[in-house]
Amino acid sequence: MVDRHFSHPDLAELYDHFNHWRVSPQDDFYLDLVLNARSVLDVGCGTGKIQRVARERGHTGRLVGLDPAEAMLEVGRRDRDDIEWTLGDLVAGPYDGESEPLGEGTFDLVIMSGHAFQVFTTDEEVRANLAAVRSVLSEDGRFVFETRNPAVRGWDAWSPERVRTVDGPGGLKATCVHRLREVEGDLVTFTSDYSVQGWAEPEVARSTLRFLDAERLNAFLAEAGLSVSAQYGYWDRTPLTPASPEIITFARPA
Repeated sequence: MVDRHFSHPDLAELYDHFNHWRVSPQDDFYLDLVLNARSVLDVGCGTGKIQRVARERGHTGRLVGLDPAEAMLEVGRRDRDDIEWTLGDLVAGPYDGESEPLGEGTFDLVIMSGHAFQVFTTDEEVRANLAAVRSVLSEDGRFVFETRNPAVRGWDAWSPERVRTVDGPGGLKATCVHRLREVEGDLVTFTSDYSVQGWAEPEVARSTLRFLDAERLNAFLAEAGLSVSAQYGYWDRTPLTPASPEIITFARPA
């Protein structure tokens, strides 16, 4: 099931307004990796912001944006038609049966940005998706992704007191409010209320994310035949510590 954030057309239209280029230092971090790879698979690409900018900056290789939300892909597709926008997921592949299969050993770089890895909420989902990553990576390829460090309890900041307001479509003011709903083990559930001037009522999306610590994460990677080559705690590549907000991982086929 795709979160309403991404599947509802009105919310997909808002995505790039709340997540504009360089809203986070992760954008330049991933862009540098993409520009230096010949073939790139962006898993959970959303609107494909990183790959769209890579094309603008002169990337001439293969760029594939994979996402299970058609509404998000449509936003990216309207901007650029020189990226392979693929509706699907790593395990099932393309949903339409017509897009080019991902193929074994195809990609020099696989990325999952925007904490997309955290949508895999069960051991079975983590194992299946990491096995699929290992399958599509070339023998010298890299898998790069990030997940929030559970030790710093970032979910404590998801409260109605933190309201984000941006200029939305047509210059209308748009707001987003996160509300923490439940923490159960390593699973965190929250809702997001989106409002735009002129809407009769907010659109509400409910999400559950998994917060794996580095030890468990690395065990899953090893099980999938992926070897961790580096891990960082932030986008400036500072070392990973218990106080780091992120667990940014570089992995290669073992």
